[in-house]
Amino acid sequence: MPPRILLCGDVFGRLNQLFKRVSSVNKSAGPFDALFCVGQFFPDSPEQLDEFMAYVEGSSQIPIPTYFIGDYGVGAAKVLLAASKDSANRGFKMDGLRVCENLFWLKGSGNFSLFGLCVAYLSGRKSPEGQQFGTYSQDDVDALRAIAEEPGIVDLFLTNEWPTGVTNRASDIPAGFSDSIGSDSTISELVQEIKPRYHIAGTKGIYYTREPYSNVDAVHVTRFIGLASVGNKDKQKFIHALSPTPASTMSSTEIAMKTTNSTLSPYTLMEKSTSPKDVSKRSGDVMSDDQYWRYDVSQKRRRHDAGEGEKICFKFVSSGSCPRGEKCNFRHDGDAREQYKRGVCFDFLNKGKCERGPDCSFKHSLQNEGDMPPSRRPGSENTRSKECWFCLSSPNVESHLIISIGENYYLALAKGPLVEDHVLIVPVEHMPSTLSLSSESEVELCRFQNSLQRYCKSQGKEVIFFEWVSIRGTHANLQAIPIPSSKAVMVEKAFNLAAQKMGFKFVSKSFDSISDGRKFLKTQADGESSLFYAEIPGGTILLHRVEEKVRFPAQFGREVLAGLLNMADNADWRNRKHNKEEEMKIVEDFKSRFQEYDPNC
Repeated sequence: MPPRILLCGDVFGRLNQLFKRVSSVNKSAGPFDALFCVGQFFPDSPEQLDEFMAYVEGSSQIPIPTYFIGDYGVGAAKVLLAASKDSANRGFKMDGLRVCENLFWLKGSGNFSLFGLCVAYLSGRKSPEGQQFGTYSQDDVDALRAIAEEPGIVDLFLTNEWPTGVTNRASDIPAGFSDSIGSDSTISELVQEIKPRYHIAGTKGIYYTREPYSNVDAVHVTRFIGLASVGNKDKQKFIHALSPTPASTMSSTEIAMKTTNSTLSPYTLMEKSTSPKDVSKRSGDVMSDDQYWRYDVSQKRRRHDAGEGEKICFKFVSSGSCPRGEKCNFRHDGDAREQYKRGVCFDFLNKGKCERGPDCSFKHSLQNEGDMPPSRRPGSENTRSKECWFCLSSPNVESHLIISIGENYYLALAKGPLVEDHVLIVPVEHMPSTLSLSSESEVELCRFQNSLQRYCKSQGKEVIFFEWVSIRGTHANLQAIPIPSSKAVMVEKAFNLAAQKMGFKFVSKSFDSISDGRKFLKTQADGESSLFYAEIPGGTILLHRVEEKVRFPAQFGREVLAGLLNMADNADWRNRKHNKEEEMKIVEDFKSRFQEYDPNC
């Protein structure tokens, strides 16, 4: 059954009125799974703060899980600062920071999966003041543009302000309506890139639903819903119910289905209706040139050897066409498109290097016409990339991180380790996953795993092994993270809770030995789909197969364990980077402790 969602406009701190209505709707037409609030969530005046704080402090109860993006108003700074510092909000928090029971703050921008729905959001309002709370930054916008470039369809896109131009076909807008007040041209640009199935906004003080409109370079339509504020004097609708089937579970035919009242995109119409002589006047109201520069809309990073005109248009490279045509200031490079189709990293094509390093799942070398994905060509010499961070023959390999080398695998210190003794088991051969190696190689891998288990037990710890096996994977690595033995009983629960928040369930199986578990895992790797698995204490394997059009966080395993260990700052490896001298010292210290367990000594 599809999830049942409630949507709400500006709350203005009127939580009594809001949740009275939610409880009523839930009783008569529910049950509903969640409530999303757009527009100002906090009170307008100090007089309403007591009512609001009664819910935050727990004396009043929130009936269903409630998520908000309007992080401004009276009391916002105090409440949100406390939520930011709460230890419960450390680690894996894709679905917002917990403010109190059933209340979650969607901070900044991002996307997460809830009951199978892909939800993207931009929190705060556009403001030049740079406040700590209540405004979004250019980095928040850039992050959403990166999301737009990933595969899959966004089901819900939440913004506070309306996009400029969305009403240009409307004939039923109330008198006095202004498209400029409470509208944001940045939202217009983002919604054209993200192409959500539903776009929900507040701040205008009116209820408005637009006819579904078509998207450029997408088969599905977008439905815009603007919501009024809670308790508005005109009694306009401030609660709206939806029960959308997640796009990830729909067939291509269902996704492409259009209604009889579908229209062209209002943003396309707006751009066409503006004459060339007015281009300078409308530069803030249509898509800017900058958004075609992947990951770098603010142009903080520039190609080291290229001028403005030499940058490659990502829109053209990724889709084969660019709506700006000859007006585009970036290069429509056919050769770059062919390389991108073969799995080459866009940043590598643009700049000759990729700053994401081992986190990048694309290739960092030019591919020949006959090249096939690594998963299709086990053992092929062509799969070795001179840019690969893990190939021992690569000039980029950081050999000072290596701890022990066997015939088929080597052990290395993790870059930016989550905890002390966080290591990687890496195939010597350039392979997309440890599950794609031969059975003979498995024997050596199991020796490494058993050795690490014995070593960790001597330290009063258990070790968690996990791997993200992506169909676009380059060089595999099996992560091994030690945790205190006292935490071992909570590992499976932590992974299952994270999975629940993302809208899936793990397949869980128990085995008597590591080798038996690995034999099972090898039967699950078909090279056609991505999967994540974790080998946890007690011989249990947690496995999740990821469908092609579903987004999955590459750092999922690390983020889950960061949450379990209350190490929020360590969840991102870049926050734990050491200089080379420090890394060499860490490696030598580990070698001395691990020597008696090292299978290659």
